[in-house]
Amino acid sequence: MNKLVETILDHRSIRSFEDKLLSKEQIETMVLCAQAASTSSYIQAYTIIGVTDPEKKAALAEIAGPQTYVEKNGHLFIFCADLQRLQRAAEMENADVTEALESTEKFLVASIDAALAAQNAAIAAESMGLGICYIGGLRNNLPEVSKLLGIPKRVIPLFGLVAGYPTNPSAKKPRLPLENIYHENEYQSDPGVFNEQLEQFNRTIRSYYLKRSNGLRKDNWTCQMTAMLGKKLRLYMKDYVESQGLNKR
Repeated sequence: MNKLVETILDHRSIRSFEDKLLSKEQIETMVLCAQAASTSSYIQAYTIIGVTDPEKKAALAEIAGPQTYVEKNGHLFIFCADLQRLQRAAEMENADVTEALESTEKFLVASIDAALAAQNAAIAAESMGLGICYIGGLRNNLPEVSKLLGIPKRVIPLFGLVAGYPTNPSAKKPRLPLENIYHENEYQSDPGVFNEQLEQFNRTIRSYYLKRSNGLRKDNWTCQMTAMLGKKLRLYMKDYVESQGLNKR
């Protein structure tokens, strides 16, 4: 156990921030830490957009929920999968790499690169005493997000990351049992064992929700996930991604 591990294990999403902007040094430190993340074949297939314009932040907050903390925070970062840079690189070398850029593999690589970079930035922020929250709600309307941010072809805004000085920190949320997540040598597929682990977690998360809501919320994890999956959510995504020249083959 060390300070970094303690910081990682103490993570919780923060959705309420002081009215105080991050300093240029803090922002640059987070971006430099993002850049230090592992990247497939050194391609660094992501771009980070910092949004400071109040009108743009308000519009993005509305798209995301509305979620007021997308507008009111210390800084808003947008993480994008970016293969446009690779296209430019190939053009500089007089090469046609269209087939590779349109592949599902490169779309996965860019998405993974962006996620790894974002998590480095998040841990850096938390190590500085800041709070963070990921904003997947931007995917509610990526065409509008792209218009607001001037996103070119071969680029997809994947999610936002807000950071700032926390107010009213939430309780740490339980995670699935370690043995349900970590399997050795092969996938543990015994349904009896698997279901018992999920039932154990259901009891844990139900207790968490009851305590957090003063007895008003009584659902559990499997119920919550089933309800979420029953919603027709962001079904435009395949067409949008392909229209940006990604994941086409």
